[in-house]
Amino acid sequence: MSRITRKELKTDKFALEIGHGLTFFEDHKNEIGKYAGIAVAVVVLILGYTIYQRREHGVREEALASAIRIQEAPVGVSGNGGLAFPTQDAKDQESTRAFTDLATKYSGSAEGEIAQYYLGSIKADAGKLAEAEKLYQDVAQKGDEKYASLAKYALSQIYFSDGRADQGEKTLRDLIANPTVFVSADQATLSLARAIGQKKPAEARKLLEPLRNRQGAVGQVALTTLSELPLQ
Repeated sequence: MSRITRKELKTDKFALEIGHGLTFFEDHKNEIGKYAGIAVAVVVLILGYTIYQRREHGVREEALASAIRIQEAPVGVSGNGGLAFPTQDAKDQESTRAFTDLATKYSGSAEGEIAQYYLGSIKADAGKLAEAEKLYQDVAQKGDEKYASLAKYALSQIYFSDGRADQGEKTLRDLIANPTVFVSADQATLSLARAIGQKKPAEARKLLEPLRNRQGAVGQVALTTLSELPLQ
């Protein structure tokens, strides 16, 4: 299942919006000057709210980073003496606790959505696909389009794994038509071709042919997948 890294969690749309707002004030300071008292009050409120939001964002991000550190910790002995767990079950229990707390406390935030996604991944890795599906569906339906796309991609793998191929194909075709920074059209196309290759080799070839000459990993995976398709 695809996972996201802490580096990909740095976008702060609120900060960008505030930046645009302050630029407006600077560009129109002569017009606003006669309303100086109101302008000062507004700027103070904006800056105060910005500081509060950034502080809250920082708290949420650190909580998420802490939960991810637990999820990425090794089972056994850590090579650098860092966090480690004696068994996979112990690690899963602690990861579940951390992500559940985060999802509950920060429900509706980007960090809460990511926590829900990770909870789904933990359940899927443990073979609890029905529970994973429910968690992924929640992110797919309510989350930001970037995180929703990750959840939809994970859902497509569950659909194919338990015999709902039509639903899996529909989900991946939707991702191909509506790519995001987390799930590209190429990624969804390669996944679909692999999933339908044995039963629909002609359709899989149609999907893969445009990708076979691409530079890098996409072209390599396309060529490998083409070589594995049944002869027609």
